[in-house]
Amino acid sequence: MKQACPLTITGGKLVNADGVHDGALRLADGIIAGFEGPHDGDDIVDAKGALVIPGLVDLGVFAIDKGAFHFGGITRAALMPDQNPPLDYPARVNFIAKSGKPDLWVHPLAAATAGLAGAELAEIALMREAGAVAVATGRRWIADSGVMLRLLQYAAMLDMVVVSHAEDGGLTGKAVATAGEIATRLGLPAAPSQAEALAVARDIALAELAGARLHFRQVTTRAALDLVRAAKARGVAVTAGVTPAHFMLSDLATMDFRTFARLSPPLRCEDDRHAVREALADGTIDVIASGHDPRGPEDKRLPFADAEPGMAGAETLLAMALTLVRDGIVDLPRAVELLASNPARILGVNAGALAAGYEADVALVDPERPWIIDRRKMAASAGNTPFDGQPTQGRVTALYKGGVAVG
Repeated sequence: MKQACPLTITGGKLVNADGVHDGALRLADGIIAGFEGPHDGDDIVDAKGALVIPGLVDLGVFAIDKGAFHFGGITRAALMPDQNPPLDYPARVNFIAKSGKPDLWVHPLAAATAGLAGAELAEIALMREAGAVAVATGRRWIADSGVMLRLLQYAAMLDMVVVSHAEDGGLTGKAVATAGEIATRLGLPAAPSQAEALAVARDIALAELAGARLHFRQVTTRAALDLVRAAKARGVAVTAGVTPAHFMLSDLATMDFRTFARLSPPLRCEDDRHAVREALADGTIDVIASGHDPRGPEDKRLPFADAEPGMAGAETLLAMALTLVRDGIVDLPRAVELLASNPARILGVNAGALAAGYEADVALVDPERPWIIDRRKMAASAGNTPFDGQPTQGRVTALYKGGVAVG
């Protein structure tokens, strides 16, 4: 799918990590050609005051739903290796890397260990050659510190970022909730929130020793965020992400045993939720990702403790991030940095910004457009959103991948 004719978007507010500017954006030959007005023969799109932002780069999804991603303004998605079979073999990585083109780019994350078992390193270099942009531990933490150190050393040699799941499995066990008043009232198997801080502390120490780049897919507790903040201050190459559930919801959302709120990591207490919002404001958190993990009735229509974790997050990602703007937690440029610029930079892909020479992945957004999240109308393969029935604002009105309209 090649761009047949140059396209100029006029009358919009161009939003980048460095600010908001009025102006035009010209797309030609699949890349951003510049910021001048239309040339003779260009197709012209009048944005009518809408926001013009880079296509979102979703770092760490578990399934690909093109319709859901297009609805949410996502043009690139980094797919976690927790597939069936896992992405621990070059041929599987190569297939996934080609699977979404041309209207969605899927960036596979290579499994850190064979079968994601946490014991033997997988063929990471060969998977990089096959199209992997990073290496990930999957849904679980690597308990063996020796294995984790070797992984970080090898990834540093290959200049690949390691995406880690930050929960000490020895503490979490089969827990489905965070230890505290709510879990006690509900009688749910729970683990202390310190399980996250312990995992973060160990992985930071090993990354510092190895000189490696480390990204925590989700950091959701005050103690763990303090560790990330301190590590950044002393120059460790560590970044952190979070999904909207952990800045919008606390464990109060589990009071009715609704399994759409069964997540991994589990929802935390109110103080931790506020800590996440503070970390988004001060730059400790680098990425907001959807954690897109659609689960059908066979996984969710079960007792809370038996249900699988996960939420369908692609369609609500942008709208939930815009709530942070309306609440004064971040401004629009910072929101774009969290949703597009930073994840693209971490993955090393030429996207995530409105910059000349970058891929022409662009979304037009009406930030005030109201809508109600309805699981029955979602484009995802399952509607397991914890935000079902919630009124919200902010919708993508047009989406371009490589300068071609999609969605």
